[in-house]
Amino acid sequence: MRMFASDLDRTLIYSNKALADFGQSGEDLIGVERKDGREIAFMTQEARRLLEEIAAQMLFVPVTTRTYEQYKRIFIFKDALNIPYAVTSNGANIHYYGKPLEEWSVIVRKRLKTECALLEEMMDRLKSLELNGKIKMAENLFFYYILEEKLTAEAKKAIADLAESFGWRISHQGRKLYFMPNPICKGEAVKFIQEREDINIVFGAGDSMLDHDFLKYCDYAFVPSHGELVAEKSITSPYLITANVGTAAGEEILKNISNSIKEKV
Repeated sequence: MRMFASDLDRTLIYSNKALADFGQSGEDLIGVERKDGREIAFMTQEARRLLEEIAAQMLFVPVTTRTYEQYKRIFIFKDALNIPYAVTSNGANIHYYGKPLEEWSVIVRKRLKTECALLEEMMDRLKSLELNGKIKMAENLFFYYILEEKLTAEAKKAIADLAESFGWRISHQGRKLYFMPNPICKGEAVKFIQEREDINIVFGAGDSMLDHDFLKYCDYAFVPSHGELVAEKSITSPYLITANVGTAAGEEILKNISNSIKEKV
């Protein structure tokens, strides 16, 4: 059995901010996420068609740093696709047909107690670094800053080293700087589903360092060329990097996976 595990934002779907960053717009884009009555995230029409085709032929698992409430705003997953599993909050939660898998939650909670500093302690340690930005919490599991100024390479290394010393790690995505405890990991969640469903071939796609946690276990791993991961040459050498950026990169990834399916039929 095959599985396609994929990150969402800036991999398959693109917000207005992401579209502006890549200088993209066009009539071929369709809305996929709705908030307060407005469509706020998009993909190409061809990408949506390809995703529906892929989801009909293998297990498609969205793998996102979004909370489950944020994930539910993506309406195409309810309207057009049959999706048994959703990995949310960066792997802290696995939902199965809309309900949390308690057996997974127990594993994560046990690891959080023994393998890393508490969230409050990590936040307190960061005060000495005087990060300039607004802090946001995610389900009291992890947090991130929306930065108001660019990080220097030296500052980023100092932050990463501090986080690592307390069993946490960081991911810098645009203006967002994520702080994530090591037990909350997309890779472990994807492996759990793989074993639960007896999957033998895994396709994966993602753009950030947080996605490396599960891409390294995939048989075929795709990374958009605009992503944070691309700069990490030492770990991305086995990955398949797209030629395109933005929504075109998402479409390219799905086209490559669709072609792989056809070649193996």
